[in-house]
Amino acid sequence: MSAAELLHLAGSPRLPADLCGAGDDPLPAWQTLLEREGGAGFARVQGDFSVAVRLADGRVFFAVDRFAIRPLCYRADVTSIAVSPRADELAGTTAPIRLQSLYEYLYFHVIPSPATVFESVLRLPPAHYGLFENGRLSVAPYWVPAFSEPAAPSFPRLREEFLDLLAQATARQLGDGKAACFLSGGTDSSTVAGMIGKVRGQPAASYSIGFEAEGYDEMAFARIAAGRFNTEHHEYYVTPDDLVRSIPAVASFYDQPFGNSSALPAFYCARMAQADGVTRILAGDGGDELFGGNTRYAKQRVFDAYRHLPAALRRGLMEPLFGSAIAAAIPGVKKASSYVQQARIPMPDRAQLGNLLSSLGLTTVLGADLLAAVDVEAPVRQQRAVWQAATTGSEVNRALAYDWRYTLAECDLPKVCGTTAMAGLAVGFPMLDDELLAFSLRLPAEYKLKGLRLRWFFKEALRGFLPDEIIVKKKQGFGLPFGVWATRHPPLRQLALSSLQSLAERGVLRHAFVNDLFARYLAEHPGYYGEMIWIAMMLEQWLQVHRPDFSVSAR
Repeated sequence: MSAAELLHLAGSPRLPADLCGAGDDPLPAWQTLLEREGGAGFARVQGDFSVAVRLADGRVFFAVDRFAIRPLCYRADVTSIAVSPRADELAGTTAPIRLQSLYEYLYFHVIPSPATVFESVLRLPPAHYGLFENGRLSVAPYWVPAFSEPAAPSFPRLREEFLDLLAQATARQLGDGKAACFLSGGTDSSTVAGMIGKVRGQPAASYSIGFEAEGYDEMAFARIAAGRFNTEHHEYYVTPDDLVRSIPAVASFYDQPFGNSSALPAFYCARMAQADGVTRILAGDGGDELFGGNTRYAKQRVFDAYRHLPAALRRGLMEPLFGSAIAAAIPGVKKASSYVQQARIPMPDRAQLGNLLSSLGLTTVLGADLLAAVDVEAPVRQQRAVWQAATTGSEVNRALAYDWRYTLAECDLPKVCGTTAMAGLAVGFPMLDDELLAFSLRLPAEYKLKGLRLRWFFKEALRGFLPDEIIVKKKQGFGLPFGVWATRHPPLRQLALSSLQSLAERGVLRHAFVNDLFARYLAEHPGYYGEMIWIAMMLEQWLQVHRPDFSVSAR
């Protein structure tokens, strides 16, 4: 019988202490864990990781951490399985493009796991493991969010525990080199900047991105945080010319199409840090999702209040009065009508009412052959399953767990991990530390969203540590003014126009839609329509490098 083999290992896993012996070889610990406990044993592993182990009996176990910070893709047939962090490495030059994934990309702006853009190449969802045994493949979760709230919470005790966990998490994520962090001026990045100084005993180096565009630049808040924590502060203002130079490179660097527009400023921020001698940088991602900081949580609570009204009032009065198309057209009644109509739709479907692709109209946007080939209901079915998966009676907690999948694991973390890797940096996420995650699971839901006050506990616990201006500011981050710039900067507009025209030639978009976008819609609403142009442009730029001959009709 052959010996066990470590096929892949990435990240910084922390295995149970009872399995860790002397020496630097991690294989014996993984082998013991999996032989004793099977895939369920991955729930005892902390830290960010992706791993694949072939045991002596031929079974192959592979898994990713709870947020898929370290991704893992796989490709299996009846005789073997191959794994890689990158889907394109497994696809090679022959795996065809999966049309359903193109639709899901335009719907989500990313391609959510378990799919990839390639047929026959799959990606593990967060907190999942795979088992390949005797030619059969099975994939299952080893951990599912389970919330449990204390009967009599004590804010002082929880605050003390939280601050201690936050300091420990930051210390665990720091490397041996220059201590550095992204600094957007938001609550999370500012907290990380301050915690670095606290645990290191010397200020962090901080890196911020700005934009010369009204409503998009929050450098003033980054400077407030840098001043409070005396950071070694660095700034860079991204320009439209930067985008023209870097869009093709950033788009093609990813292993599959990726449409988060914050990737470009994140790349420039990471590149600035790398040029300054930084080898590892910390990011603040996760605080909003663990502690209730996104504005949509408050918005959905307003809609959820409707469900708690007496059924007789809802069905006998409000729905007949406000739920009709006639009511929606009456001035002064439209707002109430819109509220009732939206509140009647359950989550997570309600959250997709503003979905860009659906709002613009599938038959308006998509090429006829592509639309005929895809299942347009598949994204909604997946979202409903993810929404129901968490163990909780709280709609707020359910929304958090839902965002751990779609906002963090599928979108924000790949953005940061991809762009830092492109710049030559390692990255750590203190807010996603396992012990902070466990703390969030038992924090009262009302402490996360108190009435309509976002992340109440987090802000109150850090009051006096963070500047008041940052505690009360609205969330923004490294939002990119692409649509505004595309109306003013001819080279950027031309890059976008030629990209979408090419995508229409491939049969992904309709030519008439592309023409209308640039002739009329973009100038009317640059932010809204600019987002659609961005995600389509990034798809085309990826295809030009990875599948230049692709067309929908040629498949």
